[in-house]
Amino acid sequence: MGSRLTAEDVTLGYGERMVSTRVSLAVPDGAFTAIVGPNACGKSTLLKAFVRLLTPSSGTVRLDGRDVSGHRPKMFARQVGFLPQGLIAPENIVVRRLVARGRYPHQSLLAAGSAADEEAVRSAMAVAGVTDLAERPVEELSGGQRQRVWIAMVLAQETPYLLLDEPTTFLDITHQYDLLALFARLRDEGRTIVAVLHDINQACRFADHIVAMKGGRVVAQGAPADVVDAALMQEVFGLPSIVMANPVTGTPMVVPTV
Repeated sequence: MGSRLTAEDVTLGYGERMVSTRVSLAVPDGAFTAIVGPNACGKSTLLKAFVRLLTPSSGTVRLDGRDVSGHRPKMFARQVGFLPQGLIAPENIVVRRLVARGRYPHQSLLAAGSAADEEAVRSAMAVAGVTDLAERPVEELSGGQRQRVWIAMVLAQETPYLLLDEPTTFLDITHQYDLLALFARLRDEGRTIVAVLHDINQACRFADHIVAMKGGRVVAQGAPADVVDAALMQEVFGLPSIVMANPVTGTPMVVPTV
C-alpha cells in the first residue's frame, strides 16, 4: 500500500515544550487509519503537522514527496480536509452557509457559488444527516448536531484525504457508529481517512490501520488484529484487559479486567 502523505523524523512542540521527538508515519493510501493513545500523547499534535498548522522543529511532513509547506494553500486544501477540535461558528450563521464554506478551496473571487458547489453542499448535508437543519442558526443546535454540521462542511470540501481530530465528540452512540460507518464507506470509495479516536473497540471495528501512540512516539502500528492485544493495552493505556474476537465482526474487542 502506497503513501502520499508522510511524516519523517518530525519533532513537534509548542514553544519550549516538546511533545513528540523523531516521529515517523506513512499514512496508507485508501485506508482508514485510527490514531489511538492516552491524553496528551501527541495524537492531535501530529495531525496539526500533517495539515500545516504546526511546523516541525526538525524532520519533514510531505505530500506527494514535497514538503507540505511548499504547497500553495488552496491547492493543498483541495487535497487534505481537516476537522479539528473546538471549532466555533461565526455568529448568526445558518447551517447551509457554514457547510458552504467547505467549498472555498474550489472557488475563485470571480466564480463563487457554482452549481457544482451547490450540489456538493447538498450532498454533504444529506450524508451528514443535517439537511433538515439547513436554515437553522448553528448557535441554536445541540453539541451533537453542531458536530455533524462541521463534518458536513469538511465533506463538502471533497478532498481525497480527510483528517479528523476526535470526530465522534458530542455524538450519541448511534451517531458515533453511523459516522464511523460513513468513514468506512468513504474509504471503500477511495478516500484516505485518518481519525484520532478514543474508543479502541470502535477503532478496531472500523479502521484498517491502527497507530498507537504514547509519550509522543508511535508504539505500534498495523492492522488491528496484528497489533491490538492485552500487552499493547497495558503498555499504552496501563489497562489490564483481555482481547477477544468481536462476536459480530470478528475484529479485536478489548474487555477491561479492572
